[in-house]
This record gives sequence, structure tokens and C-alpha cells, in this order.
Amino acid sequence: MENNENNGNNGNNYSNLKLHPSHFLILWFAILIFVGATLLNLPFASADGRSIGFIDALFTAASAVCVTGLVVVNTAAHWTIFGKLVILMLIQVGGLGIMTMATLIAFLLGKKITLKDRLLMQEEMNTSTIQGVVLLTRRILFLTIGVELIGAIFLSVAFVKDYGTARGIWFAIFHSVSAFCNAGFDITGNSLVDYVDSPIINLTVVGLVVIGGLGFYAIMDIVQKKKFKSYMLHTKLVLIISASLLVFGFVTIFAFEYNNPATMGNLGIKGKILSSLFHSMTPRTAGFNTLDTGAMTMPSTFLTILLMFVGGSPGSTAGGVKTTTVGIVVIAIFRLIKGNEDVEVLWKRIPIKLILRAIAVIGIAFMIIAISTLILLVSEKNLGASFMDMLFEVVSAFGTVGLSRGLTPQLSDIGRLVITLTMFVGRLGPLTLAFGIAQRQKENKGYYRYPEGKILVG
Repeated sequence: MENNENNGNNGNNYSNLKLHPSHFLILWFAILIFVGATLLNLPFASADGRSIGFIDALFTAASAVCVTGLVVVNTAAHWTIFGKLVILMLIQVGGLGIMTMATLIAFLLGKKITLKDRLLMQEEMNTSTIQGVVLLTRRILFLTIGVELIGAIFLSVAFVKDYGTARGIWFAIFHSVSAFCNAGFDITGNSLVDYVDSPIINLTVVGLVVIGGLGFYAIMDIVQKKKFKSYMLHTKLVLIISASLLVFGFVTIFAFEYNNPATMGNLGIKGKILSSLFHSMTPRTAGFNTLDTGAMTMPSTFLTILLMFVGGSPGSTAGGVKTTTVGIVVIAIFRLIKGNEDVEVLWKRIPIKLILRAIAVIGIAFMIIAISTLILLVSEKNLGASFMDMLFEVVSAFGTVGLSRGLTPQLSDIGRLVITLTMFVGRLGPLTLAFGIAQRQKENKGYYRYPEGKILVG
């Protein structure tokens, strides 16, 4: 029962679990990737009837489960309908989360949701308590089905016109799921470049990606409370930061690419506006593109890397270090500069433990990106790719974005394994790290404190 979720030990007793929930989720994500790779490695998953090779199958499965969108082969041309269906299912399960999908199956079979299931769902959705987690999961499932269905209906208007009824509906469903899950996989063969000035395609995909990237917790808060002043602080920060990044990205991309003949220089004003809006959204872990990413100016490329690093919001289908993580650190910096002892925002005080947790997530992300980039610079030195291209690829993988400057298909087996691991860590790392730190802070709370030490910084 829902009201018995927090009895006794308040849901923090893991004695019935052989593994900590974060370790359990890592294991299940790894198993799902391995199963997906095995299916994609089957000869009839490839259009030419030959096995793609396990490393490339593993890369594709990891990219789908981690809702990234980086590919070593053209998704539209290489995979059969079976292969594309496998990729679509991996995207859906990876985007919603394994435990959310398992809960759906349990609902359909009428099975009871156990305490162990609730603890795993709490871990996967990055919530602070198991109270109400089953109800939240049920709402997430209905929301996802509804939004993806509406998105597919809008997309079918354009796709049916171009590809016929049956194929157009299939394209609409695939791209709606891929967009809402922030995956970036396409089966058009050229992402959405051919629809650079199509309002219905651009606005629908932008809407799906933004909704998927807000986070289910924030969306439910918005649906239930209606008015901005009644929202939780988390929801307010998510909306403010997400909107700010979207506007900032739109203005800067518009300015940087306006006269670039290789991207939007030859487009009309409608195409320039739509492509600027689209590209301000897609680095937030969407992965689709309507402009040639490899032909963008260096300022736009660097800005894209920054936006990919931030990503979406907690509890969403998006990756990155998350909007609120960066927001908390930026707010803390400005408060420190102003000499404030407490970090306050929107008439609320942010606990120091939360600030330290945000710093830890960003710090770990920097280290992972630095190590992965360094390995690529050594293993892929014969490609002649620039440092910016290497960094772009790694940040795209870590942020589960899926944008590339054309480097992915050229990677060696070592490079592909590095990117595969980076995608995997990027999908699970910051989330599990934040939860793990919170748990250890509770477990390691001692009865005494050492005296303060003085260290010069800056």
C-alpha cells in the first residue's frame, strides 16, 4: 500500500537488497545494452544480411539505451525494420528507465510493487523519498504515451505527405519517441536537415525535446499546481534556467551563423529563425540537427559544447550535469562574490550540502570528459581530427546528446569503446553519484568535528 512505503526505517534500509540500488541499476543498464547489442549483431538486423560486428552493435545499443544518438552507420540505410524496432525499444526503455518500464509490465500483469522495486524506482528517478514514487511512475507512463502520441500526430502531417501513409506514420512514431526521449536517432538518413524551414517539424520536435528534458517531477508539479508562484523551488529553477539557456542559445546561434554560407547563410529569415531555435534546443541532449554541425563556426561549436555539458533537468530523459546543478553553483558563486553568508534564491535558502553535491557532480563530469578526451587524442591521432572535434565528440557522448562533427564513423575500435563507456557513464554517472553522496552523508554523520583549518585559495 502507498501509505506503508515509509514505515519503520523510512525506506532507507537496504538489508533486503544484495546490491545498492545504484549498483543494481548500473548492472541492469549494462545487461540491457548487451542484449540490445546481441540482437543488433544478428545478420537479419542489417540490410545487407551480414553481421555488423559486436563492437559496432555494442556502440549502437549503448547509444540507444543511453538515449544519445551517436551512430557509426547510417540508421536509415543500414538497419532492417527489425533492427530499427530494436533501436526504438532500446530508446524507449532507456529514456523512461528500466524500473519505469518494469513497473508498466507489473501494472499490466497485476503484480504487487515491492519495497525493493520502490527503492530502485527512487534511485532511477533521483527522488529523495520513496513516498508516492509508484503514483509518480504511473503518471509518467501516461504522460509519456500521451505526449509521444500527440507528437506523432503532428509529425505525421509532414511525413505522410513525403513518404506515404504507412511509412509516414512509422516515421512519425519513431521520431516522436526519439525526440521525447532526447535520443536523436533518425530514420530519414539525414537527420532533419531536409526540414530546416518546416515549422511543423521544427516546432513539434522542439516541443517534444523540451518537455522530455524538463523532468517528470517538474512536469507533474506544473500540471497539478498551474500557477508559477505555487511551484516548488526545483520547478521554478528548471523553468527559469531552461528558458534562459534556450533564449541565450537562440540569440547567439542566430548571430554567429547568420552569414555562414555553409549553415544558415543562404536561408530566408524564416529558416534562420527556425534553425537558430532548433540548434539552441538540440545541444540540450536532443541530438537531431537541421544544420551541418561540422560546418558551424568555432564560436557556435564552443557554445554547443557548453550547452551539451549542461544538458537537461534532473529526473528527465536528458543527460548532462543538469540545469539545476549548474544553476545552484552559479548562484552560490554570485552570492559569495556579494559577501552573503547564506545562498538564497527566490526566497529560499539552499543547504550547503546541496551546493557541495552540485560541485561534486560538475567536478566528476570534468574529470570524465578530460580523461576520455585524452585517450581519444592518443588512440585517434592518425585521424588528423582537431582537439575541438575530439572534445565535441566526448562532451556529446557524456551529455548523451548525439551531435557529431563527423568523427564517430571514423573512430577506431578503441575510440568506439571509449565513447561507448562515456555514454554509459554519462547516462548513469551524475544521477547515481548525487544519490550516492546523499546516502553516504547520512551514513557517515559522526558525533564530533575536527577544528577548522586555514587554507589560502584563489
